[in-house]
Amino acid sequence: MRIAAEAAADKLADDILAYDVSEQLVITDAFLLCSATNDRQVRAIVDEIEDRLRIEADAKPVRREGEREGRWVLLDYVDIVVHVQHEEDRTFYALERLWKDCPSISLPDSVTQVAAQRARPTGVEDAS
Repeated sequence: MRIAAEAAADKLADDILAYDVSEQLVITDAFLLCSATNDRQVRAIVDEIEDRLRIEADAKPVRREGEREGRWVLLDYVDIVVHVQHEEDRTFYALERLWKDCPSISLPDSVTQVAAQRARPTGVEDAS
């Protein structure tokens, strides 16, 4: 999960969240959700996640869906399923609402710090 989340953050994915769905589903233990502003970025995030998991964890997805359209790509690694969505599709399908009763999984500081830095308005300096 950590490797996939960090890979997504490195490619500037938005709203990276993880849920423990093991009590609700028998097909996987966790979902990693993230979004991108355009189709090209969706593909770049997917490629980075696949590359990093292959290199660092010797893992390959057993199933991959949605790549042709580039709007919502699903990477199934059995224990985790990664959803990389175009931000419009993420808003429309709202997977967070569907899985809101599942416990969230904490992500590494390296992932959450990147998101916080990107959310900070430009030109605003840290007061510390």
